[in-house]
Amino acid sequence: MFARFFEQLKPACSLFLWLSLLTGLVYPALVTILGTGLWPQQARGSLIKQGETVIGSALIGQSFAAPGYFTGRPSATSPDPYNAAASAGSNLAASNPALRELVEARAAALSDTQAPRPVPMDLATASGSGLDPHLSPAAAAWQVARVAKARGLPAQTVADLVARHTEEQLWGFWGERRINVLALNLALDAAGSRQ
Repeated sequence: MFARFFEQLKPACSLFLWLSLLTGLVYPALVTILGTGLWPQQARGSLIKQGETVIGSALIGQSFAAPGYFTGRPSATSPDPYNAAASAGSNLAASNPALRELVEARAAALSDTQAPRPVPMDLATASGSGLDPHLSPAAAAWQVARVAKARGLPAQTVADLVARHTEEQLWGFWGERRINVLALNLALDAAGSRQ
């Protein structure tokens, strides 16, 4: 009985070591080499720099509270907004009254400080990860008057920046048109005064 056990133990251990080597070292090394060779910017986190200083990532939203900046979607992470280490949705079902109250409170707070017309949905709802770096063109357009006034810029200048930073659908049909909030705010800083 023990002889048969030891007879099967040797190939099992050998297979374990080979699979550990293959899946634990060879495969990750191959994927890393291919990723950094073919998509170096994405493999390094799509970091956005000013000079040598990293100021953010094109893949993770940031909090912008000053009136001269466009704000992104609300973040569901806690205790800090846009905390990538705490990425999560609220896990509230669409039928949950708490979700409705939360969205209504966000929309009311925005309506009090900006245009009274209906608040675009992506400004009142968090994304599934709570880290979404993009806004819809409608949500950006809704903020143009506030940002232009705070910066002392003509509204058309700000609207033109929004149009220039609108990313089209992938391959012309996949996904939604979107605007990276960090890239748009950096373009605003380059375009004019900030308050």
